[in-house]
Amino acid sequence: MNKIEHIGIAVKDLDLSCDLYEQLLGVPAYKRELVASEQVSTAFFLAGSQKIELLASTGENSAIDAFINKRGEGIHHIAFDVTDIYAEMERLRDNGFVLLNNEPKPGADNKLICFVHPKGTNGVLVELCQEIKPTTHD
Repeated sequence: MNKIEHIGIAVKDLDLSCDLYEQLLGVPAYKRELVASEQVSTAFFLAGSQKIELLASTGENSAIDAFINKRGEGIHHIAFDVTDIYAEMERLRDNGFVLLNNEPKPGADNKLICFVHPKGTNGVLVELCQEIKPTTHD
């Protein structure tokens, strides 16, 4: 794992939370994105070199909706940048970690993602992120 890629924060209302974080961090969100497959709307902030992702549910059966109903708003996950998500997933499986998806899937901010079950990481949901590189054609 290369570095912390971002910290994900679950919120009930993305617009209100964007206003709050703009005031808190002193910068506007640099990107908002809907991730339909995850039933989530996101907003990203840069605070220095650190990224914060706000996540709001767009559906009653989303993971963010379930998280907020169980725990309330707050830190949802910590994401780590990886160079090769497939190799990192294999390494983690070989070391006994339980992954929440068998294959990486497209996520927000042009990333392939995979989550590691929090039962094996002291209660912290961990996300692996690999930037999707554009393909080149000869």
